[in-house]
Amino acid sequence: MQVQIRKMAERDVLQVAALEASNFSIPWSEKDFFNQLQNKNALYLVAEKGETILGVCGFMESFGEADIYNVSVDKSNRNEGIATMLLTTLLEEGYKRGITAFTLEVRAGNAGAIHLYEKLGFVQEGIRPGFYERPKEDAVIMWKR
Repeated sequence: MQVQIRKMAERDVLQVAALEASNFSIPWSEKDFFNQLQNKNALYLVAEKGETILGVCGFMESFGEADIYNVSVDKSNRNEGIATMLLTTLLEEGYKRGITAFTLEVRAGNAGAIHLYEKLGFVQEGIRPGFYERPKEDAVIMWKR
């Protein structure tokens, strides 16, 4: 069975929130993801295999730019290209909406994610000192224009 990328639906919120909680020290809640589904300026995608959500990512769009959030893949399914598939599809959908620039923050110590974003054309443009909690860490600000 292959991994399918599709728009997140209400039925996904429980699994998506659980995935978020397994990967982040300060995760978004079910309510946070449900609210994103109601926001016309947001788009969230999931990677699904069978009935199991393996990954999620999304963006919030404003004035032709998009902030990418919640790039998360199940730990047992990392290094299988899921994040690349999710982000590539997310960028394509953004371009269809007329988005011309995408930005995201990533932990300064997350070399794997930084490498992935650079492979997709993102460039490091700044640092947010102490942005992340638990543990405290700087964020690298990246843009794809």
